[in-house]
Amino acid sequence: MSKTMTKYQLEHFQEKIRRQVDPLIDEQELLVKQYKTKATDLAVDKLSKKMGADKIIAQFEKCEKALEDIRATALTFFEKKRDKDQELNYKFDKTRSRSYDDNKLSVSDCYDQLRSWASTLADREIEKRPEGKRLAELKQIKRVALDTVMEAQAPAELIANLDKVFTKAIGSTWNENVPKLEMKKD
Repeated sequence: MSKTMTKYQLEHFQEKIRRQVDPLIDEQELLVKQYKTKATDLAVDKLSKKMGADKIIAQFEKCEKALEDIRATALTFFEKKRDKDQELNYKFDKTRSRSYDDNKLSVSDCYDQLRSWASTLADREIEKRPEGKRLAELKQIKRVALDTVMEAQAPAELIANLDKVFTKAIGSTWNENVPKLEMKKD
């Protein structure tokens, strides 16, 4: 009868999997990020044109610019027209924050929404690239290895199964070889 594993043994195996696979995943995610940024930028423009959002946003930008101009004109007008002993309402105070305007939709909100949608489309495109496929494979290797830990009955059986997973999937063995230290001779 085989000995069952303790919680601490399971945690050790899970942590070792993370130590070995997470750096590979992190490296691949960095590679994928550069492609995702480019793909997202391209997708924003294409998506905007395809949806017709580019025309609405252009009109929105024109109106926002006109609104900014008329606000500036109004601020200047009321500043100049007030008597020296009159105080202006806080909305006319240039030094105060314009937080009353923060809850209104802006052009940048439209671009943020497009960017969010384009990012999702870019993720799908990246999955078709070799870098994206490699990232998905590494994540699957990690899932398989962690599942193997949770489904194992005994440490010896688990080590053999994990060695198979790691040898086949990433070309490394489960048991790491300890590097030999060189002794310095004076």
